[in-house]
Amino acid sequence: MSDILRRGRLASVPDEEIINFTSSMNADKWIFKADILVDLAHTIMLKERKIIKAEDCKKILEGLLTIKEEGIEKLDHTYEDIHISLESRLIDMVGEDTGGRMHSGRSRNDEVATCIRLTLRNELLLLMEDVIALRNTLNDISSENLDTLMPGFTHLQHAQPTTLAHHLTAHANAIGRDLERTRDCYKRVNLSPLGAAAFASTGFDLDRERTCKLLGFDGLIENSMDAVSSRDFLIESASVFANLMINLSKMAEEIVIWSTSEFAFIELDDRYASTSSIMPQKKNPDTAELLRGKSGDAIGSLMSLLAICKALPLSYNRDLQEATPNIMQSLETTRASVRIMNGMMATMSINKENMAGLATAGFTTATELADTMVRVCDIPFRTAHQIVGVLARGNGEPTLGEIDAVAHNVIGESLSSRGLTEEMVKEALDPILNVSKRSVIGGPSPDSMERLIESSRERIANDTQILESLITDRDSAIENLFSEVEKCIDV
Repeated sequence: MSDILRRGRLASVPDEEIINFTSSMNADKWIFKADILVDLAHTIMLKERKIIKAEDCKKILEGLLTIKEEGIEKLDHTYEDIHISLESRLIDMVGEDTGGRMHSGRSRNDEVATCIRLTLRNELLLLMEDVIALRNTLNDISSENLDTLMPGFTHLQHAQPTTLAHHLTAHANAIGRDLERTRDCYKRVNLSPLGAAAFASTGFDLDRERTCKLLGFDGLIENSMDAVSSRDFLIESASVFANLMINLSKMAEEIVIWSTSEFAFIELDDRYASTSSIMPQKKNPDTAELLRGKSGDAIGSLMSLLAICKALPLSYNRDLQEATPNIMQSLETTRASVRIMNGMMATMSINKENMAGLATAGFTTATELADTMVRVCDIPFRTAHQIVGVLARGNGEPTLGEIDAVAHNVIGESLSSRGLTEEMVKEALDPILNVSKRSVIGGPSPDSMERLIESSRERIANDTQILESLITDRDSAIENLFSEVEKCIDV
């Protein structure tokens, strides 16, 4: 292949170690398809602006389509990046007098920025599909477990009775916000830097808006310096991925805990478990543990991107080459983790009896008992809190007599004299009634949960509609691009 880059200014050739150190070819596999699209759009625009002849345009487009069909394997991987390797391959196919014109008015700087945005755009759309699928699974499990009692926790200590539906919809809500962040991030990713050239634009009469439209971008990054040097869209994306992974890690941690003999709330499907090499009885939640660990990868990628971009002077610097592998790793890990979590949740077995049995362990109904004292006996909540706190030192659920004894020490009179009855105490200590009374918006009562799940399903339907619209816009633009390619070739 032609050495089209170094034959002018540079006289010597780097040795193998330098080539390996400076090459981005491994990461560039990620943007190969996008590079073809960028070349197609740029070439069509050059022809339309009469910067290249129609015949040259036709030959270039035909060559690019051949390279697309051949795949990245046919390219020379000894070049330092995909862009030069692809252009060199094109020149070998159609000749430099034709193929050498494709790069007119363009730099690798705006080219690579465009390719990364195109590829990341597609991945964000796929991630949104994955996240929506997980939310649907969480809602489905929740709707089947409106009455499934379980202990709620603070500080990992038994706190109050709740339901599995209440617990899982909390995760579903958090995942919903992750979707919103992803979609919001998409708007800033889907902007075109193409036409900015190295950083100071170009003297060629380019039509940046034309390539923007051909590639399905929503708009331009107008300042040419900003267009080639900014990687804030990668930092923002990595931040979204890290936040999503942190939410998934919380779910993974609970899966690990709930799988223990001490809890025995759930059992993972065998596909998501492993066993011990020495202890044959073991069923380990390894997949959840790995997911929990992989959140560190996403956090690490974000930290790397922040460090790479820190204090870089305008405009383009080669440091930015190191950004691509980090966003790739973070994205790959995050998408896989969402799908794995969806599978674990959808297939796990739920031990409702164990959950219900532990719903009142640790005097979880104490808050409702205190609330009942406030409502019935007209005492301040803080006083009721003190009375119930003293009762919590004992073993088992308190009787009315025990309550009166403590109340007499605290306020100088019994609560039965203020209207508290044994039946009221019994109701306050009933976990089912505890849950049903908590019917305020977002509370764990079945009615409240049904409303929340229905509202969540409506939001998911709307989110799905928006996502389908984004996908349609992207697909329509790419279809139009190839239609324009065919027109240029058929002339």
